Amino acid sequence: MLVKKILSLILSLIMIFTLATPILADAQMQFDAKSVLLMEASTGKVLYENNADEALPPASVTKIMTLLIVMEAIEEGKISLDDMVSVSNNAASMGGSQVYLEPGEEMSVDEMIKCVVVSSANDAAVALAEHVAGSEEMFVERMNTRAKELGMVNTKFENTNGLDDTVTSHLTSARDIAIMSRELIGHQKILEYSSIWMDTIRDGAFTLTNTNRLIRFYSGANGLKTGSTSKAGFCISATALRDGMQLIAVVMGAPNRDTRNEIAKKLLDYGFANYAATTIEGRELEPIKVLGGLKKDCRVGYNSFSALIGKGKSDAIEHSIALPENLSAPVHEGDIVGKITYTLNGETIGECDICARESIDKIGYFGVMRSLFKKMILT
Repeated sequence: MLVKKILSLILSLIMIFTLATPILADAQMQFDAKSVLLMEASTGKVLYENNADEALPPASVTKIMTLLIVMEAIEEGKISLDDMVSVSNNAASMGGSQVYLEPGEEMSVDEMIKCVVVSSANDAAVALAEHVAGSEEMFVERMNTRAKELGMVNTKFENTNGLDDTVTSHLTSARDIAIMSRELIGHQKILEYSSIWMDTIRDGAFTLTNTNRLIRFYSGANGLKTGSTSKAGFCISATALRDGMQLIAVVMGAPNRDTRNEIAKKLLDYGFANYAATTIEGRELEPIKVLGGLKKDCRVGYNSFSALIGKGKSDAIEHSIALPENLSAPVHEGDIVGKITYTLNGETIGECDICARESIDKIGYFGVMRSLFKKMILT
């Protein structure tokens, strides 16, 4: 009887463990790719990785950085979506995926971006680069500078589109791809492009179909970029949003398109099944007494806090507040006056500053005299 109970307990534990991580275990067994990584976008937290720092050819996933430089140029007012881009002989000469731009043809920045995102057009990527920086070479310098700024330590770009038949060290890693993907989707406009399944350019004469099949066949998919060459194999940075949580799944060096897509889906499934993005709203606290100020107390509060935690654990989050008994004038709006710390099962998961919500000047000589005079009258 005792043996049966022990065996039953062991089997129960095995079932609990298996049910807790079914997708990850299955994904580990079937990851036929050189490198993978899963990241949650708002926090940058890595949920799963395997060989994520090896520098590998990225193929057209390169265009994530190309698009980032273009979107930043738009945000900075250097170019606009309505600008007309004139196609150079160099841009028109690009092979591989393309929209068959002709030398001298003009197309708006808006449509060029759509061509790059949806159809992975190499010719449009070069045309945009030349429009932004004057030449592809100058644009590539910006790409590499931006990569360093973002902490992409295993990356070197040699062109804007990922064609790798003539390059020698055009490389990046799964982690670096996730980093630049996270930065790019911070520009909400890009997700409008990457969510397109089919569209047209040239007044409907040319059809664009998204190279990322997950957009149509995976719930919540909203981007981002695929790529494949004989050197790189099949690569993807796949983004998806569910229940307020945005995930980024990177796959490099898969043997074919279907395997690449299945791995990306398994990574995303794992993230959505096991994690949740939780936001705790900010609020105002009781005012704090101010010594030597024109006002007796100061309004204080903290902003919203977001964290990534295990699914179903949000109710277990606790917090503690650290505030002084009083403040000394002057106090400036935005001054950090305390801290709120959030914990889950005894572990700190994040902190938020508690700040002054108003400015309070120090009371001067005449202010003191006025105050004393008022007291004298009242007594």
